[in-house]
Amino acid sequence: MLAMANLDSKLVDVVGDRTSKVLASGLGISTVEDLLRHYPRRYVLRGELTDISELKEDDEVTILAEVFSATTRTLHGRKGTILEVVVTDGTSKLSLTFFNQPWRERELHVGRQGMFAGKVGLFKGKRQLSHPDYELIADGSDVDSAIDQFAGKYLAVYPATAKLPSWKIAQCIDLALGALDEVSDYLPEEIRVSHGYPTLGEALKSLHQPSNIEESELARERLTFDEAFLLQLLLVVRRQELRQLKATPRPVRSNGLLAAFDESLPFEFTAGQREVMQEIESDLAAQHPMHRLLQGEVGSGKTVVAIRAALAVVDSGGQAAFLAPTEVLAQQHLRTLQKLLGPLSHGGMLGAPEHATQLTLITGSQSTASRKEALALCASGEAGIVIGTHALLGESVAFKDLGLIIVDEQHRFGVEQRDALKAKSEKPPHLLVMTATPIPRTVAMTVFGDLDISTLRELPLGRQPITTHVVPALEKPVFLERAWQRVKEEVSQGHQAYVVAPRISAATPEDSDMDFLFGVVSAEIASVDEIAPMLHAGPLKGLRLAILHGQLSNDEKDATMRAFADGEIDVLVSTTVIEVGVDVPNATIMVIMDADRFGVSSLHQLRGRVGRGTSPGLCLLVTNSPAGTSARERLTAVAATQDGFELSRIDLEQRREGDVLGASQSGTRSHLRLLRVLRDEALIDQARTDATVIAASDEWQAKFEKLASALTILQKDSASQYIDKG
Repeated sequence: MLAMANLDSKLVDVVGDRTSKVLASGLGISTVEDLLRHYPRRYVLRGELTDISELKEDDEVTILAEVFSATTRTLHGRKGTILEVVVTDGTSKLSLTFFNQPWRERELHVGRQGMFAGKVGLFKGKRQLSHPDYELIADGSDVDSAIDQFAGKYLAVYPATAKLPSWKIAQCIDLALGALDEVSDYLPEEIRVSHGYPTLGEALKSLHQPSNIEESELARERLTFDEAFLLQLLLVVRRQELRQLKATPRPVRSNGLLAAFDESLPFEFTAGQREVMQEIESDLAAQHPMHRLLQGEVGSGKTVVAIRAALAVVDSGGQAAFLAPTEVLAQQHLRTLQKLLGPLSHGGMLGAPEHATQLTLITGSQSTASRKEALALCASGEAGIVIGTHALLGESVAFKDLGLIIVDEQHRFGVEQRDALKAKSEKPPHLLVMTATPIPRTVAMTVFGDLDISTLRELPLGRQPITTHVVPALEKPVFLERAWQRVKEEVSQGHQAYVVAPRISAATPEDSDMDFLFGVVSAEIASVDEIAPMLHAGPLKGLRLAILHGQLSNDEKDATMRAFADGEIDVLVSTTVIEVGVDVPNATIMVIMDADRFGVSSLHQLRGRVGRGTSPGLCLLVTNSPAGTSARERLTAVAATQDGFELSRIDLEQRREGDVLGASQSGTRSHLRLLRVLRDEALIDQARTDATVIAASDEWQAKFEKLASALTILQKDSASQYIDKG
């Protein structure tokens, strides 16, 4: 008899040394809890055979089927035999092949049902499994043992590996459940009972060994709720801790730099901007640090809102750090601030306005002299606004009074990096993080639950619409020719254009083919280094072209962007370094090559670079993807709407959940297995409400010791402290 086990027990004590090693190497499973958290992908009802017609080539599958025929024959031209077993679901057939194992024909006789696992291959157009693992279901004379072996009526099908087919995992889980002692349940009893959920131990057993589907669904809901609840509690507690910190209040002055800036602006703020600015001003005046996310549509005016927050802090004697993910974007922000502030950024110069401040830039590739000057301005406090990349995090960077951190495109920075910048201030500084990628409400609740969220939906007055078309280059080569004609037409009218490629250089430059650009599409992925000379010599001959990508020096990138902004370049051939922050109102057309290589959000960001002036924008999505494919459908969705929030939902539906919830980091990967932020919106809502009530109660940690312990484990997981908020 096996010794009793708990969730923390080592798996070797339950399934033995050999099997535990296979589970560890193949699936990363080392404890009883790891194994029981390896949830079934689906269930099959014993007697209901798998739909073989749905099997796809190269899939690792576990199917339930019945033997239709079994034939052994000798191999032609060489020694040995081949056993071909045909299994059926009653409609379609699948071949199982075994080489030099004729003895298997004795057990794989017609009418036997079993579980068969392997990789689907094709041979002469027919699906087959070569040397599959299998487990036969006992004949009717041994029904009781079949029920015991396969956990009753419903057979759980698990994510499996070549060495661990589904039924072997099921056998291990049977052993673990059989040895499992009473399971400690951290979900407060009052919450569990109010929702009608089973205990944790009951839920784990019911999910793996259900007597009916309703039982398994309730168990899955309970375990999904657990994930949402624990994460929401983590975020609620983190939010409470932030509100207990003491910050320097930065109330708005009525006659300072901010007031002078507002008077100088040639445009009116939108109602949405005014509302968000009031929220930020209220935050800055508080005793605890602002911790706010500003999200908004492409071109909705987030930057000017952030500048106003920075100027309010400068008015109070503090400094603002503007953190950008790339040097191109940092340089662009510097130019934008210089343009918007005008003389108000000339602090220390003769004739500068009374309240003027200084701007400075700190990047990794700037010259020693420039960096030395920038560091001095930053340390002395003369530079009220310091713009920079990751270089701002360096030990040599010191501030006199860092009062506000503004993080642009926040998903490119982890919390750890933001904390490194916070450490440069004696008191916790205020924090404003921005994203131009609209975030679905449930993602905001699940990933940004410790932030206050402001949203800008409306575009500034005068902003022009952007028309988007898909250009199917393989099906309609003439459409691609027309795309280049449209570029020339826009330039002839005094406008400028972007051409965007997925990569900098070709993997096989010797195979490059100019035919692609004239409508005969090459199989090569478009690259900046290939496209620029081809366009210059071909369809865009006579236009002024330049290239821009991340491998150019900082000086080259800055000079190119300045020249493009000044109208000295007609067409900028670039990678996605222009995806965010780049603002050239005269650019009216963008051609995105191999657009199917980009995600929905990136495409939405990219096209937001055009139509920023008084003329309408045009975005052409060039693709080789055939009609009817998911890639083509994604492009069609982008072309159909400019609503970033709708596109963000589409993006989330098509991406792996982990990409959004930070599964690349072990804290979230280990915790979130079942939760789906779009599907489980109601569950997340309820979990947030329950977590808020629990955290608000006095001494809840003492009252709910098991829950506090579970939360501590999640908090101590170093990765959970730095959830990738993307």
